[in-house]
Amino acid sequence: MIAPSIRLLCLPCAGASATMYLRWRRLLPSWVQVVPVELPGRGARLGEPCVESFAALVSRLCDEQAAAMTASAGSVMLFGHSMGGLLAWGIARHLRERGLPAPAALFVSGCPAPGQRDPQRFANKDTDHQLIADLRRQGGTPDEVFASPEMLRITLDALRADYRVCTSVPELPPARPLDLPIHAFGGRHDDIDAARLAAWRREARTLFSLTWLDGGHFFIRQSEPQLLAALVHEMQPLRLEPLPS
Repeated sequence: MIAPSIRLLCLPCAGASATMYLRWRRLLPSWVQVVPVELPGRGARLGEPCVESFAALVSRLCDEQAAAMTASAGSVMLFGHSMGGLLAWGIARHLRERGLPAPAALFVSGCPAPGQRDPQRFANKDTDHQLIADLRRQGGTPDEVFASPEMLRITLDALRADYRVCTSVPELPPARPLDLPIHAFGGRHDDIDAARLAAWRREARTLFSLTWLDGGHFFIRQSEPQLLAALVHEMQPLRLEPLPS
């Protein structure tokens, strides 16, 4: 049996777990190995404390996913939605700082470019009431989460920690662009300003694209078939030899 020729590491959005990407394993072609990355404090890692520092979380993820990202054959790519996009970018930069091979491509979804983040995005989002209101405003959270005190508590604790991760991203001086293609995706009805998404162009030394899809912040669900088709379109030319079994 031939192994997939692309490993796609998928980083979740704030408050979410790796399960948000599990369905992609059956929706993407067999030559794509979807690797949902679980963050501490949720899902299969619920017993671990959440990490609240961007730098610490990026470094930890690089260590934990080292085997997946340094495969001897095939292509490794990163996908992240919202906070996940920021983490994927941080991982790509961290790999470069360590002198390790870069991913073949970076896919960022519903995420402003690092230098274009809204400083007010996470203001007044400390209490449970404020976090719940933010979840409802963005959509994407299943009704059963709000109906279950236990599930809601887990979600709010993870969300609070993740918002601290987002606010702890250091104000880095301008750095040379990454030597990999960057493909950004945005929702036509999301409240992220188009210029903040287009600014990802400055992070890529080579190819850049920006694709708009129908939907709000969680257009990755509302326009999932179109998003996956776009991913396949961009991944196809970057396929290398099959990964070893």
